Amino acid sequence: MIGKKRVPVFLARGRAGLMLAMQAGLAAGLAWYVAHDLYGRPIPFFAPIAAVIALGSSVGQRLRRTAELVIGVAVGIGLGDGIILLIGNGPVQIGLIVLLAVLLATAAGGGAALIVQSASSAVLVATLTSSNGQPWTRFLDALVGGGVALVVMTVLLPLNPLTVVRRAADPALRAFTDGLHEAARGLAAADPDVLQAALERLRAAEGPFAAFQSAIEAAGENVAFAPARWRARGALAQYVEGAPQLTYSLRNVRVLLRRAHTALSDQEPVPAMLPVSVRHLGDAVELLRQEWARGAEPVATRERALRAVAESGRAYQEGVGYSGGVVVAQTRTAVADLLRATGIEYAEATRQVRAAIGWRGRPHGARRRTGR
Repeated sequence: MIGKKRVPVFLARGRAGLMLAMQAGLAAGLAWYVAHDLYGRPIPFFAPIAAVIALGSSVGQRLRRTAELVIGVAVGIGLGDGIILLIGNGPVQIGLIVLLAVLLATAAGGGAALIVQSASSAVLVATLTSSNGQPWTRFLDALVGGGVALVVMTVLLPLNPLTVVRRAADPALRAFTDGLHEAARGLAAADPDVLQAALERLRAAEGPFAAFQSAIEAAGENVAFAPARWRARGALAQYVEGAPQLTYSLRNVRVLLRRAHTALSDQEPVPAMLPVSVRHLGDAVELLRQEWARGAEPVATRERALRAVAESGRAYQEGVGYSGGVVVAQTRTAVADLLRATGIEYAEATRQVRAAIGWRGRPHGARRRTGR
């Protein structure tokens, strides 16, 4: 049974990496062909190496990051060749080459990718003897390989940007959902520790959300440069337009949980509908993940989000304390952001939230108060 279960996983992983493998194979072969057959380099070892490094290190990254990798590899190789030509090779030279490569990459304002690739490429050159006495030949090989990699990944065989974005969105939305569901359990059990754990989970979700946003930006560039992927523009629009609103919703939910924690610590009344509201909000985020993945109109997401705000309105009517009132207010704001992530305009989202909570046409600030 165990062996049978592993086969589908193995095949799924292989299928997921098939496009990258095809890109790397095509780029390596083309880089060798261009450097060897077109430019006459006898052994252009670094051309396919640079192509594979650039592709393997830049999956789902923006074009600028990939260009940094290419420049980093070429700069490291060029520095290595230059120093070896002047003072030979050895342990001292290796240390000097890496020192200069890192300093140059840092001074150029490069990110971690540029710095690491400059240093590692310099080490690779320093530990290999030069194939001939001509300086900068391997530097040019690296530029050829990196340039070929850029052409392959953006024009000849680009990754499906929609697939990249969906893979990045999935962990971000799952983390958001899990944090809300955990918070609902903590609120229902009146357990501040569970609420704190949920808050920490949602703080950690900033990482997946940042990766999600980076994937969207990279996908936008991919679609712009790759005619073969222009058809993905419409499907990407849901993610592109919705991601910023989801980030706002996440931040509002974190405020919500901090006030919910305060409400429990201050022993304020917590009506049963309040944790139900938080759970519905988590359900809405999960439904959004599913509907976006199918490319469907997020109708179910909107319905569940409005149920969340309706339950918070019922809790407000039953009676909450000061912090509980903030929880209700943040629920309204988080739901409005979520509705906007589904494509609803600001004014309409606000109108639907007020209608669902039952405050349409009602003076602000009027609510039933409980004894403190």
